[in-house]
Amino acid sequence: MIAKIGKGSNMYGAILYNQQKVDKENGTVLLLNKIPDTMNGRYSVAYFNNCFEPYLSANIKTEKTVRHISLNPDPKDKVSDEQFTEMAQEYMERMGYGNQPYIVFKHTDIERTHIHIVSTCVGIDGKKIPDDYDHPRSMAICRDLETKYNLQKATEQEQKQANKVFKPVNHKNGDIKSQIASVVRHLPKYYSFSTMGSYNALLSLFNIIAEEVKGERNGQSVNGLVYVALDENGNKTSNPFKASFFGKEAGVAQLQKHFEQSKEKMKTNPARSVLKNTIELAMHTTSNETDFKKQLTEQGINTIVRRNDSGRIYGMTFIDHGSRTVWNASQLDRNLSANVFNDWWNNGNKPELKRQDSPVSKANEIDNLPRQDLFEFLSNEHSPNSDLGLFSFLPDAQGEDYEEEQFANRMKKNKKGRRLL
Repeated sequence: MIAKIGKGSNMYGAILYNQQKVDKENGTVLLLNKIPDTMNGRYSVAYFNNCFEPYLSANIKTEKTVRHISLNPDPKDKVSDEQFTEMAQEYMERMGYGNQPYIVFKHTDIERTHIHIVSTCVGIDGKKIPDDYDHPRSMAICRDLETKYNLQKATEQEQKQANKVFKPVNHKNGDIKSQIASVVRHLPKYYSFSTMGSYNALLSLFNIIAEEVKGERNGQSVNGLVYVALDENGNKTSNPFKASFFGKEAGVAQLQKHFEQSKEKMKTNPARSVLKNTIELAMHTTSNETDFKKQLTEQGINTIVRRNDSGRIYGMTFIDHGSRTVWNASQLDRNLSANVFNDWWNNGNKPELKRQDSPVSKANEIDNLPRQDLFEFLSNEHSPNSDLGLFSFLPDAQGEDYEEEQFANRMKKNKKGRRLL
């Protein structure tokens, strides 16, 4: 089992991501810890967000207040809801979060059923919970849980391989060919992308570009592909390497098959509507390009903007590491076209979506779900007479499966200021 931990500042976005899975019947809420239940057992994003608000409001100086953890057993493992709940409780307890509020969601939208835990690293006193040595502590807990529940073991070699794959090319380290190979041989196994443009958008996160080469051989037209390493400014820093150096997965013919397969899969992928809503939420709650990208990055989504020499935006691509899909803006909705963003970021005309289409309209309304009194609940839980101690620390780990990563866990910052899973 592999644990992945995201650290961000957008609590609403983290909850929205998981609750949308529940609303679409691709997930369930398994456990509420230190969060009052509703009278009818129904929940909303606004309700959950309100439950964390006292902690976030008390925050003194912590920048990344949100913790979004996923526990990922091997697809071969058969884990019951009761076992998932027990594992989540033990994991959070041993990480020092046993008395911290958190929500455990189970995701069933992919073959590998797994759980997500949303919490905050800020105590009710406003102080940050220490998070030193997260990674080794998290790894040790996962190894113990594997033994206790008879799960497939994530070996040290698998962890090393996971860290090798999806690592951006650093032209200063040498052996560029090997660095490119470790990326292009594996990307098609994990990500769906339907055009050469979307493929290059994904490659750009790893400081690589693919270029088509056309010519003739024995009187017949021949199409080929070469890969080139880029520096931190997007400039070419290596000689071109033929795709044949990296195996058939990196060649034109195999990629064309992948494009067609991806097109069919993405037509019915539920991630499309989730991603669209998440992007629209970011459009409503940010005022500029930098904040927009940052908010999406914290949810495991990279934004690739293509500009011409005069600075006009002519293309937008969104890379959702949670669903491992790459989308041109036009695939998602006409309201997300490059022209819309150009008019906003270059001309100052922020788009206004219709209220009924707005992902934040419900968040601005009073949450009418019947529930226990939140203030009373928190007062009782943290009264001077309570024997419940305040909280401790949390982890950060990376694994070989790049699902979710949504959320910053997961995402490592490269020299361009972008983040990777």
